[in-house]
Amino acid sequence: MYTHEKKIITRGKPLEQAGKALIMVHGRGATAESILSLKDYLDVADFTLLAPQATNHSWYPYSFMAPAAQNQPALGSALELLHETVQQVLDSGISSKNIYLLGFSQGACLTSEYATRHAQRYGGLFLFTGGLIGQQLDTSNYQGTFDGTPVLITTGDPDPHVPVSRVEETVNIMEEMGAVVKKKIYKGRPHTILQEELDLANAILAKG
Repeated sequence: MYTHEKKIITRGKPLEQAGKALIMVHGRGATAESILSLKDYLDVADFTLLAPQATNHSWYPYSFMAPAAQNQPALGSALELLHETVQQVLDSGISSKNIYLLGFSQGACLTSEYATRHAQRYGGLFLFTGGLIGQQLDTSNYQGTFDGTPVLITTGDPDPHVPVSRVEETVNIMEEMGAVVKKKIYKGRPHTILQEELDLANAILAKG
């Protein structure tokens, strides 16, 4: 088992100049560079973009539906790295309502779990094919209120990694905690991000 080294790649405007930040979390087997390439499809010209890199290209070893203990200590370390990334933005003077979080697949699961453990008014959450982590969800982990944070959550039906049922559970918990959730389930969609999903993310970015 492993813990994650702190490695965060940044693009876009310097934090001191940006006023808004998008934290982008890559999927299993991928890289910070690969998730940053989504910037070409998102309206983030005025943002600082930050993408943490998972050690060994994986945030945790097993499925997000496995018992959470099986994914430790990597999962705890990944959540801590995401927390340090958010803290870096907050310390620069950008408020949480101007912080957006985006993840794909394993990165979307990690982003869901982090944001729900640290619920506050974010600019928006873009959860491309992911959901909360654990065989059973332990709601005692979830703290705070989203206070109207817009959330986009998607998956394919069926998806090889992310069952629709877990997306539904995630939506219910986030809505109970004050998020405004838009859920999109795409019949027969492969494990990827569609242009429509990016368009929906841009609609949230435009309101920020």
